[in-house]
Amino acid sequence: TVVLQTLLGYLSLDSLRRPLLLRVLQELLETWSSSSAVKHSPPEQQLYISKAILICLSHLKETEVQSCRQELLTSMMEGVKCHLDSSLPQLRRLGMVVAESISSRINTEGPVLKFEYEEDDETRELKSLLVQTPLLCVVPSIPDDKSEKAEAAPPLVPESNKKSQTAAPVMPDEESDAELDSDDDLIPYDMSEDKELKAKAPVYIRDCIEVLTGSEDVDKWEATVKALESLIRRNPAATREVSVELAKILLHLEEKTCIEGFVELRQRAQVAVLTMDPIPVSKYLTSQFYSLNYSLRQRMDILDVLVLAAQELSCPKFCGKTKHSDAQKPYIQLLPGSDSSKDWRRIVDERIKSKTRRFATGQCHVEVASGPNEFNSVAGHFFFPLIQHFDRPLTTFDLLGEDHLVLGRLVHTLAVLMYLAVNTVAVTAMGKALLEFAWALRFHTDSYVRQGLLSCISSLLLSVPAELLLADMTEELLETQSWLGDVVEKDPDGDCRRLALQNLLLMENLKKKLEAVPS
Repeated sequence: TVVLQTLLGYLSLDSLRRPLLLRVLQELLETWSSSSAVKHSPPEQQLYISKAILICLSHLKETEVQSCRQELLTSMMEGVKCHLDSSLPQLRRLGMVVAESISSRINTEGPVLKFEYEEDDETRELKSLLVQTPLLCVVPSIPDDKSEKAEAAPPLVPESNKKSQTAAPVMPDEESDAELDSDDDLIPYDMSEDKELKAKAPVYIRDCIEVLTGSEDVDKWEATVKALESLIRRNPAATREVSVELAKILLHLEEKTCIEGFVELRQRAQVAVLTMDPIPVSKYLTSQFYSLNYSLRQRMDILDVLVLAAQELSCPKFCGKTKHSDAQKPYIQLLPGSDSSKDWRRIVDERIKSKTRRFATGQCHVEVASGPNEFNSVAGHFFFPLIQHFDRPLTTFDLLGEDHLVLGRLVHTLAVLMYLAVNTVAVTAMGKALLEFAWALRFHTDSYVRQGLLSCISSLLLSVPAELLLADMTEELLETQSWLGDVVEKDPDGDCRRLALQNLLLMENLKKKLEAVPS
């Protein structure tokens, strides 16, 4: 940043060099507004270009800004579109900051662009570059004795003001009586101990459906939303009777009031419905993901719910408990005896411990929670419908076109589902389908999508047994290894290079493990 400020500041100092400053700004804006550059350049390079643009803007005079106003406006409109189309939050925020800065320079009197985003240190640094820093530092003058005395002296208050401040207003008796008789001076009732009447939440699932679909009582609707998740989990049989209908209502549910945490409450209720009745509800949700007339937000909500429900189904239902060594557990239930014989086992254990030579002390360990993996029987219902229709564009939804943000979320969702399917029956078929899916999209231009594809490869290598990988997918793995090598060497995104390197190491470890196993 200092080098940029020095170079561009040097161009702005002389009138003969100022045309070079304008030319540099035009070329920077041309790169900044290029969709190809936004897609293929690393974020660090785009941050550097954005800083250079802001420093150039800080050095422009008002007449120079007005002379190239139309060019600035055109570049701003093209550039902000390219940046807002990006899947990476950093690039989107970068485009917003630069567009706001250009707008503030070309529209000094009229309305300017204003985006909503969270400010961080990087954003504040970028905005500070728009303010031109002075070259010379101003040295503060040393105050003399007279000024110190003048500053130390308290401010003089006129005598008339003192009297007006200290003198209390004197009111006639008639005026005070009139004020006492007014309604404004009535003493209110003490309502501190009164309890607020709240609407009761429904007790049955079907009552919840009626409230969510047709009730005009806002308080009752709010109480229903808050109590719905716990009610679903307490009544699994009743939930299964209306599970698909309830999932449909929750998917289309809009916020009626400013209820705190509404999105989280709705999502938790959706996850509860899906875990109570996985097959029908997952079939409904995955079919709606590729249907018409859904917003991108609803499609991404479907993916989030599928992932959270899969995590819950794949985890054991009961917590681990501390399990100590078997030698410390009494095997025989002792009858109550005299006081002298109560602690006989403790005394014996202490004597044995004092006379026993130990090389290592056994620690108490946590017994791993065990239970059936409920995701085993439903993993295919979550996974395969999502991977089938990704290449079929709809009128309002095209994953391989402009909706690459949802494609990135879909790819990351498939990676998580693959990872959670470890030790399930369908894991080999899922792995083969996922490898073909990743191979078809390996050259995607969006870095967020490529990161998801590399995460899919990691999940595949970690979930599918190595023997089955080599038996069923040998040729595909060799092609994947060659592709990963190209990513490590040529991909402009640093996260993609790191993930590809991790996958190559995983492949090498699997190869060594198989070579170590005797045939």
